[in-house]
Amino acid sequence: MSQRISRRTALLTAGAASLLAACRTAPKVEAPDPFPPLVFVHGNGDTAALWITTVWRFESNGWPRERLHAIDLPYPLARDDDGKLQDGRTSTAEHMKYLSDEVDRVMKATGAKKVVLIGNSRGGNAIRNYLANGGGTKNVSHAILGGTPNHGVWADAKRNTGSEFNGAGPFLTALNAPKGSEGWEVTPGVKWMTIRSDNNDKYAQPDGVWIGAKGTPTNVGFDGPALKGADNVVLPGVDHRETSFGPKAFEAMFRFITGRSPSTLSVTPEASVVLNGKVSGLGLNNEPGRGNYANNLPLVGATLEVYATTAQGERDGAAVHRKTIGADGLWGPFTANPKTAYEFVVSAPGYAVTHIYRSPFPRSSTIVNLRAERIADADRDAKSVVTFTRPRGYFGIPRDQITFDGKTPPGGIPPGVAGVSTAKLKVLDAPNRLIVGEFNGERVAGKAWPAADNHVVFLELHD
Repeated sequence: MSQRISRRTALLTAGAASLLAACRTAPKVEAPDPFPPLVFVHGNGDTAALWITTVWRFESNGWPRERLHAIDLPYPLARDDDGKLQDGRTSTAEHMKYLSDEVDRVMKATGAKKVVLIGNSRGGNAIRNYLANGGGTKNVSHAILGGTPNHGVWADAKRNTGSEFNGAGPFLTALNAPKGSEGWEVTPGVKWMTIRSDNNDKYAQPDGVWIGAKGTPTNVGFDGPALKGADNVVLPGVDHRETSFGPKAFEAMFRFITGRSPSTLSVTPEASVVLNGKVSGLGLNNEPGRGNYANNLPLVGATLEVYATTAQGERDGAAVHRKTIGADGLWGPFTANPKTAYEFVVSAPGYAVTHIYRSPFPRSSTIVNLRAERIADADRDAKSVVTFTRPRGYFGIPRDQITFDGKTPPGGIPPGVAGVSTAKLKVLDAPNRLIVGEFNGERVAGKAWPAADNHVVFLELHD
C-alpha cells in the first residue's frame, strides 16, 4: 500500500514539474498597447493642421500627446496622371514612400511594435498602397479611412485612367482586386475600418457635378468609400471632410481602436497652451490656367507676427510674438492665453500680407500651420478681400447656421451636398472695418485690411 502511494506521489510530482517547465518555456503573450501611436495622413492639397481638433479629442480622452503624429506631405497634390512627372505634385509611389519613412520614424521614437494609421480622402490611398505594396502590414495594427474614394471619384476606362482617383484606372483596380477566399478588397493582417457619409460626400456622388461634369454619371455610388472586408461605418449627414475630422468620426475611430466609447467628444481645455506650426507658401505653376499650387514647404525668410485681438477683431496692443522663419519652417513656440483670440500675420516677398484670424485655442498644438497667400487678379478691384474658411469641413446649406458679415454668405455655396469650404467677400464699401464670420456657434472676428496695400484676410474656423 505504501509503495503504491509513494509511486503515485512521484508521478504527481513529476507531472507538476513538467507542467512548471512547460510554463517556463511557453511564449510570453504581450498585453496590447493601450495607447498605440496614431499616425494621421491628410488629404489632397491639405496639411497636417486639419487634424488639430481630432488630436485634441484623443488627448482629451487620455491619449499621450507624444503618441499622436500628423504627417505633412511636402507636395500634397496628386499628379493628374500618376505615371507622368508634374511640378509640385506627388505620385502614389512617392506618397507611399513618405508615409513609410514617417511610420519608421514614429516607431523608432516611441519604441512601439505597431502603429494605427488614420487617413482622410487621398491619405487613405497612401495607407492602402503602403499596406498592399510597401510591406506595411508588419508595422500596422489598424487602418482607418475617412472619406477615401476607394472606388474612385469617377470610374471610367475612357477618361484619364492614369489618375489615382479613377476607379477604373490601374492604381485602384489593383488595390481593389479580390483577396483570399472571401474576395476581400482590403489587405489581410490589419484591422480595417472605413467611415463614409450616407449621401453628403461630394466625392461619392453618382452625378459628376462636383468634378465639373454635371449630368454625367460617375459610375460611383454613395457607398464608394466602403471596402469588402472592412468594418464600414456610415455617418448620416456628414460631409467629405467630416468623415475624418468631425466628432462623430472621432467617436467611431476611438471605439474601433480601443473597443470602448470615448469618455467625451468635447475638447477638454488646458490651463497652459503652447502653439507652434509651419509657415508655408504657394508654388508657381507654369502650366496654362493652373496658377498657384499648394505646398507644405517651409517659407524661409518670411516673418510671422501674432497679435491678441478684442471681440471686435481689433489688435489688443503690440505683437505678442514675432519670428523670422528658418529652414525648419516653424513659427513658434508661442505661449497663448486659452481665452484670447489671435491674429497671425505672415509677410514674405512675392506674397500679400496675409492676416489669419482665429478664435481662442483651448489646447496646445504643434500643427497650427499657416500659409502665405496672394491676391487674385480678379479681386484687385475690391477695397478688401476677406475669406471665411472651414478647413475641417464644408459649409452645408441649409444644414448649418452660417453668417458672414452679418448676412448669408455670398454666392458660391450651393444648397444640398456640402462641398464648399470657403466663402469670399469682396468688400466694396470701405476697408479697415470689422468683419465677423459665424458658423454653428463659433465666431471669428477680424479687420478688413486694404487690398490696395497688398493685404488679404482669412477668418479661419476651428470647427
